[in-house]
Amino acid sequence: MTSPAIDLRSDTMTRPTPAMRAVIAQCEVGDDVFDEDPSVHALQERVAALLGKEAALYMPSGTMSNQVAVRSHCQPGDELLCEANCHIYNYEQGAFAQLSGVVARCVEGEYGVLQPEQLEGMIRPENQHFVRTRLVCLENTHNRGGGRIQPYEVVERISAWARRHGLAMHLDGARLFNAVVATGIPAVKWAEHFDTVSVCFSKGLGAPVGSALAGPRELIRRAVRHRKVFGGGMRQAGIIASAALYALEHHVERLAEDHANARRLGELLRQIDGLELRPPTIETNIVIFWLDPRLGTAQELTALLKQRGVLVGAFGPRSLRAVTHLDVSAADIERAGMIIAEVVGELRAGKVVREKAPAGYG
Repeated sequence: MTSPAIDLRSDTMTRPTPAMRAVIAQCEVGDDVFDEDPSVHALQERVAALLGKEAALYMPSGTMSNQVAVRSHCQPGDELLCEANCHIYNYEQGAFAQLSGVVARCVEGEYGVLQPEQLEGMIRPENQHFVRTRLVCLENTHNRGGGRIQPYEVVERISAWARRHGLAMHLDGARLFNAVVATGIPAVKWAEHFDTVSVCFSKGLGAPVGSALAGPRELIRRAVRHRKVFGGGMRQAGIIASAALYALEHHVERLAEDHANARRLGELLRQIDGLELRPPTIETNIVIFWLDPRLGTAQELTALLKQRGVLVGAFGPRSLRAVTHLDVSAADIERAGMIIAEVVGELRAGKVVREKAPAGYG
């Protein structure tokens, strides 16, 4: 019997646990557009309390949560400042421009981490020729930074700088609870440096759907309207909100297992000639590694690994990403490391006929 594939493409690949499915089956529901779903209410109240905010709003996705935040803080013709490799800029179709008439000014960080000094001079002067700088967005943990945790003292300093200049702060905290578990710093401490915080339930926490935006009550009241116009009004959403609430209550502390598995995978990959970890240190559950160009492209390697039952993502022409999660065990990691070593070894020995990569991968 063939072993099931080890799916390391993303922590969104998690499936609801039997206990979570039981909660879903028994949950109370109502029409959330009418603000009558008790399970949604319970989730929103729990998120607001965890983050120390007045209110929270449940949404179908992290992209919607981030974009509703942008829309709530900004007007058409405004500008947000963000790190050049952040999710809001790279993976949301420039929705801030499409949906809200907002532009982004990007600053390159080190594996996703900006220094406060890099933001000096980035605020546009008050002048009819310029956009209006209104918002700073940070991502914690940072996806393209290899799961990098924003250093807490850096967040404090950037927040203080923004407030001195009258700018709002938004945190894309899709994997904030990974940072919480890895550092021991509570979510409420991270959140106090931001006006709004987005958190995701369908990544490492293992719920099937959803994110939430937390912030001041008046802003969240406006966010309800923005969610509606973006197509995010839901009806009996308690079906999925109950799963998210279960995940918050049962799946946060276990993220430490994912972090340990990611570190172990990193140890195994470091031993493979032809691969290089970038960043070299693994802080949470994301491992990004680069393939020696003499051995082919990332797309080619992912195809070969898929044939052997290991699924990873091509993160660029030469880089690959592996993400640990609750459906990946320590034994899976050992097996994945062995298979990756075998395939790369065969590439070095010239024993593999590589398939031609799709257009766009050089």
